[in-house]
Amino acid sequence: MTRENGDKPMAGRTRKHPNVVFDFGGVLVDWDPRYLYRKLFDGHDAAVERFLDEINFYEWNFQQDKGRSFAEGTAELSARFPHYAELIAAYCDRWEESIAGPIPETVEILYHLKENQYPLFGLSNWSAETFYRIRPNLDFMNWFDGIVISGEVRLAKPDPAIYEVLLEQANDSPRNCLFVDDSEANVTAARELGFDTIHFESPEQLRDELFTRGLL
Repeated sequence: MTRENGDKPMAGRTRKHPNVVFDFGGVLVDWDPRYLYRKLFDGHDAAVERFLDEINFYEWNFQQDKGRSFAEGTAELSARFPHYAELIAAYCDRWEESIAGPIPETVEILYHLKENQYPLFGLSNWSAETFYRIRPNLDFMNWFDGIVISGEVRLAKPDPAIYEVLLEQANDSPRNCLFVDDSEANVTAARELGFDTIHFESPEQLRDELFTRGLL
């Protein structure tokens, strides 16, 4: 059962280890640019895929995750693909339509970890511009003890430097941190730094992994 927004976990008990570090997109938040572009291409999935591939969408978007402004990114890509200028601009203008909402089953897991006094941290590749447009709608963000957003620090996973920023915020070492991410590259980078890691595939798989570790 998913908690209602604003229903905060219990506080006041002894903190435990490990610190549990969550990625956001694909783990706690259902983000996919296809949600928006299917509307703009009248539901033609093949046309959406051709468009995303042709403009190299994910590499372009990664630059915003690393701190480039959407104004600069949109201008740069539109200059290279002028016939797609309106579609490119639509991503920033209608970005919220790329978010389907929280992933309830993972949010429920997050709730139980917080209730059991595990310190929680977020480490996400996300443009600071768009993150703060959606954060007020995601009350579970208030459960985190700290959040590192790539667009703010101008570093992005899997760069080891952004994990160091997270460790400074947590004031702890990698051996006391469990990192959860849906990207194998990001998980590998964390593991090489000494984190315990879970490559997220589904809420059910995450729950099983945490149960095996004795956290749930």
